Amino acid sequence: MLFIMVLSFSSEIDRDKFDLIYKKYRNLMLHKAYDILKDPHLAEDAVSDAFLRIYKNIRKISDPLSNQSVAFIITIVKNTALTIYRKAGRARGESIDSEALDGVADGGIDVESSVIADIEAERIYMLIDGLSERNRQVFLLKYAHGYSHGEIGKMLGMAEGNVTVTLHRAKKVLMGLLRENTNAND
Repeated sequence: MLFIMVLSFSSEIDRDKFDLIYKKYRNLMLHKAYDILKDPHLAEDAVSDAFLRIYKNIRKISDPLSNQSVAFIITIVKNTALTIYRKAGRARGESIDSEALDGVADGGIDVESSVIADIEAERIYMLIDGLSERNRQVFLLKYAHGYSHGEIGKMLGMAEGNVTVTLHRAKKVLMGLLRENTNAND
């Protein structure tokens, strides 16, 4: 579906913008949708729907790398995830308190701070991608998915002690990458 959308753009500029948005912000969008929905499959659905909306509104995005564009993209994915959240609640016969829903949507944080935090999170996700395959797997299973050391060991065929050591090494490498990246941006 995404491939068909990319092919159907009338201009190469719009196609390139969409491609850049997809590559740069997809993980961030998944993270935001998961924060609201707490379900990876629903988060994927939310991001797919959000990309459809971005496709329809691509002309509203002049510079995909600007903070304004990031705020626009995050707003789209949050609203899409909230719509799915509401529908899922109605399907279960739950009434959803709108004040509670507002807390899910923005966590009481102003939009500018949220966008800055999102940009920083995206930078960290890119650095995580720079870890070795084993370190990245263990790190994400622990911190993105919340598995215990024992559970990670069983999944990856490692002793629990090796998981602990691998996590320590992954964090050490990641801290080094963060320092390098921060110094390069100053």
